[in-house]
Amino acid sequence: MMWALVLLPLLGAALSWLVPDNRRRVWVLPVFSLVHLGVSAALLAHTPPPSPAGWIWLDPLGKLVLMANSVLFTICSLYAVGYLSYRLKRPNRVLCASLLVCLSATSLVVISQHLGLLWIALEATTLTMAPLIYFNHNARSIEATWKYLLICSVGIAIALLGLFFLAYSTIVAKQEVSLLLPSLIRDAAVLHPGWRHAAFIFLLVGFGSKMGLAPLHTWKPDAYGEAPGLVGALLAGGLVNCALLALLRVYQVAAASTEGALFQQVLLTMGLISMAFAAVFMARQSDFKRMLAYSSVEHVGIIAVALGLGKGALFAGLLHMINNSLTKGVLFLSCGNIHRAFNSKSTQFVRGAIRRTPWSAALFLAAFLAITGSPPFAPFVSEFLIVSSAFGQGNHWTGGLFLLFLALIFIGMASTVLPVVLGEVPADLERTRYRDAAPTVLPPLVLMGVVLVLGLWIPTPLQELLHDAARLLGGEA
Repeated sequence: MMWALVLLPLLGAALSWLVPDNRRRVWVLPVFSLVHLGVSAALLAHTPPPSPAGWIWLDPLGKLVLMANSVLFTICSLYAVGYLSYRLKRPNRVLCASLLVCLSATSLVVISQHLGLLWIALEATTLTMAPLIYFNHNARSIEATWKYLLICSVGIAIALLGLFFLAYSTIVAKQEVSLLLPSLIRDAAVLHPGWRHAAFIFLLVGFGSKMGLAPLHTWKPDAYGEAPGLVGALLAGGLVNCALLALLRVYQVAAASTEGALFQQVLLTMGLISMAFAAVFMARQSDFKRMLAYSSVEHVGIIAVALGLGKGALFAGLLHMINNSLTKGVLFLSCGNIHRAFNSKSTQFVRGAIRRTPWSAALFLAAFLAITGSPPFAPFVSEFLIVSSAFGQGNHWTGGLFLLFLALIFIGMASTVLPVVLGEVPADLERTRYRDAAPTVLPPLVLMGVVLVLGLWIPTPLQELLHDAARLLGGEA
């Protein structure tokens, strides 16, 4: 049944390619995404045993990423129906097919227990997202696509070298040559230390560039700024999760070896650097979609800090992964609506959105408050747990810097968001066709509701799953 997660979206991609009409083709997306969501729910409730060779299995870490990605993709596919109705003059065959192939690739990432297979699936996500970033077919989008492909492909190539080093470390140590995760975790402590250490460095750099950890984040502002809103939501909320899962697999091996503490310290440092970069570049940002790219850099940094702290912070870091994914969905979909209504993403022209697109502007404002850690939304809970863990471990410098960067980012983001939402509409602003309507407002509204609920109450099954996933990383139950 786990292969259905991979094969069903591929079937949907083939079907969407064959449908000749732009209007009808887009309906393939929500149909197959809802089926995928149903299969995902069934697998979460009743998980089958690992495949005979052990390459395929859905463990608690994979379940978390599958749940977040499947929900986000379903919401984005429903949003796509309304969004693409405004863009009928542009063919959407490649967009629809690529979205479904990308869903298939992300599903393969979450069920892979073999690091080689995981690498192939992660590279497939890189390739399938490229035509989505280029959807607008202009000079800026092709530049963003080129930068995205170049940096992410180099990063993935570096990760491949890391896998080669990891495999070679098993040969030198005279262990069974395998990239299966259980075997690597079992033998981690006896692998050749030099090759193992080199492998961890290359894997961290490679998967870190795919995540967008600073200073490996330079593809993000262009890609997020030029891609359609629904593509930006999937990049920031879905693809980041897949890259993070790949890094978590390496984290599992490192934790089982003698280098777990060093790996955590490097992650902690990179996490704080990412937050610092976001705080600097988010200030006085005139492009509100590029601003969201730096917000993504901030939040992968927050997750990296949690992984670096370890112990109880691991639960909070995994919870923040889900919170960030859902909240980024609201931000990108609502700002996509604002962009369409004003035909601009520059704060010089986009002001007073609450008057032209009241629902989208209200959602954008609420999501801004959520993503910056304001109560009662879900990111506040996970960020509070992370900073509490830092101070609880006596790591006062980390806790203090964490709070300082959060404050600076709030101020920088507010200086962009508030004028966009509450400012005065320019008198000479051109009129556009877009107005808030149910197909483009209800999907982000549903996500915003989930973000609010998770800030007030975390369901018991989700809590148990988070604890199980944290235990896989060596965290406290």
